[in-house]
Amino acid sequence: MTTADPRPLTGEPIALDLLNTRWMQEGEPLDLFAGAFGLSRVEGLAVWLESAGLAGRFRADASTLVHLMTAREALARAVADPADESARALVDAVLEHGRIRATLTAEGPGERAEFDDRTWGPAWTAARNYLELLESAPDRIRKCASETCVLHFHDTSRNGTRRWCSMSACGNRVKASRHYARTRER
Repeated sequence: MTTADPRPLTGEPIALDLLNTRWMQEGEPLDLFAGAFGLSRVEGLAVWLESAGLAGRFRADASTLVHLMTAREALARAVADPADESARALVDAVLEHGRIRATLTAEGPGERAEFDDRTWGPAWTAARNYLELLESAPDRIRKCASETCVLHFHDTSRNGTRRWCSMSACGNRVKASRHYARTRER
């Protein structure tokens, strides 16, 4: 039986989905990898691997968790300040544990990820995805505009003006508080 992912925002590109394993709920910070929700730390990792579509390729174990938390910290710093050289060095350090091998498949040219240690696989995959996001649309990597939210998303809206991780959560709260403030002024 698979445990449901308790996070408020899932389905983002894997690099941002990894960042979203930490979130705020009712003013309290939560971490899927911290042993909450009746899950051990490794069980939290298993939930994330399943949610991210990586469960069939990688195992949930203590080494994978340590490497993934290393990648999460590197990505958090890189997303927060893309000009931070030390953050870029941390992302590069994660990327050193894997590579892309060109292949020829029945469908034509292909690629396959290879790792010096498979426990680095999910961490490397997330770091690699961050590079892909930077290559395609770096300005679409966003943090929720709510001051009380720490979630990140990839803005896929047509005009690129999405501000909230979720309109039904953070966006609605901000709009409701603005409306309340306006009605109080009257």
